[in-house]
Amino acid sequence: MSDPSTFSVALANETATAQLMADLALLIGPGDVITLSGDLGAGKTAAARALIRYLAGDDDFEVPSPTFTLAQTYELSAYPVLHADLYRISDPSELEEIGLAPLPEDTVCLIEWPERAPNMLPRSRIDIALTHRPSLGSSARAAEITGFGDASPKVTRLIALRRFINMSGHAEAKRRRMPGDASTRSYARLIGRDSSLILMNSPPRPDGPAIYDGKSYSAAVHLAEDVRPFVAMANGLRDRGFSAPAILDADLDSGFLITEDFGTATFITGDPPAPIASRYQAAVDMLATLHSEALPETLPLAPQADYDIPHFDLEAMMTEVGLMLEWYLPDRDVELPPRAHAEFILIWRELLTKADAAPKTWMLRDFHSPNLIWLDDRPGIGKVGVLDFQDAVIGPTAYDLVSLLQDARIDVPESIELAMLARYVAGRRAADPSFDPSAFAETYAAMSAQRNTRLLGTFARLNRRDGKPHYLRHQPRIWTYLSRAFAHPSLARLKEWSLAHVPPPVAAP
Repeated sequence: MSDPSTFSVALANETATAQLMADLALLIGPGDVITLSGDLGAGKTAAARALIRYLAGDDDFEVPSPTFTLAQTYELSAYPVLHADLYRISDPSELEEIGLAPLPEDTVCLIEWPERAPNMLPRSRIDIALTHRPSLGSSARAAEITGFGDASPKVTRLIALRRFINMSGHAEAKRRRMPGDASTRSYARLIGRDSSLILMNSPPRPDGPAIYDGKSYSAAVHLAEDVRPFVAMANGLRDRGFSAPAILDADLDSGFLITEDFGTATFITGDPPAPIASRYQAAVDMLATLHSEALPETLPLAPQADYDIPHFDLEAMMTEVGLMLEWYLPDRDVELPPRAHAEFILIWRELLTKADAAPKTWMLRDFHSPNLIWLDDRPGIGKVGVLDFQDAVIGPTAYDLVSLLQDARIDVPESIELAMLARYVAGRRAADPSFDPSAFAETYAAMSAQRNTRLLGTFARLNRRDGKPHYLRHQPRIWTYLSRAFAHPSLARLKEWSLAHVPPPVAAP
């Protein structure tokens, strides 16, 4: 268990308190316990209120003091938050009556007056001790933040984050939470008087157990393990006229970036969300242009440092589809006989060996609606703002088109998919008359099957391993896309095997 990590900070007013708690909120997650101690009026409730309002994304979110209710739970979009006040606790046995013994899991717990029940506190926690500082002003406070146990590295990271923000000149900016994704990254907007920027917190990815031929999963499939690939790819895309965010400040070792803010104009509209056809056309044109260029496999990263873009090779593709066997089928209580398991490997290896020989380019990997921003003030394909490309590889040209036209999070009607496919083919043939539409269609079907098989397994893993069941609601859509891919004759054997052994997903409640 880590040694405690401690630092102190002066808080001139409630705005400074809100900034501290927003920075802390960027680094915590379900299961974390934060205690708030100090005399009456030291600012404990103000600090808790600031963190809850940040997570709620609402400066006016009602957060009353729990002095009389003792505990209040907020079901926020990020995760539940429990706000407790132990001032009126006279006996630790009362904690069980109000649901605080044991503390709820998968919840961030904010506890005022923790000294009233010290034995209920977990060994891993973050303590914030607040004191008055009248010499600095009537509303001034000082905070001493200490991380114990498994929470100690988070406080160490908080120190680094605040140093980074201060050195970049954005200490006074208002923080506004942004939705996260399935990764360990988190984001906030830094809002100043005249500008809005994006703060990215991207901690180095844990390598994980070496269970894939001596490699972790992230290493086996070439997922970025720090921010360096993002910086290199962002610069590489911008240098070629594509709209990737400008990197304004970077701490490559710690994994903190401040980037250009593209805004919030998306490529979808309505409820349920559906593609905006004209914007999808621009995205398809952007891919056709990108795929028509001769692109390097090595990019400059920093003075005297380059970044080699990894190859999405056969073994990486096979590792990804293996998530079907590891996670999806067990999640559906399917136990394959050994022969069916061997057939799965043989069918996929034959299919993907051919796809591995197809033309390759920069494969941005998650080129779909959550990662595309419409930039109306830019010309042509510059209107397509691209995010989340840190896992880019050298791979088949068809993959990113599959990612766009078979979006795991929204329904893309088959009529739109076919129209956009035709548009892409026309764009590629205009740039290169030797472009082979038939060969591309076969690779597109193979990449559709590969990506959607991987997603079925990934979302089952997010449910079973990571406690994120909301991803299961996308599985029926992914199954629909997989069924479309099976229409191509080259996937006949895979279709037959899947129909025999893979049950369709059940719609999540």
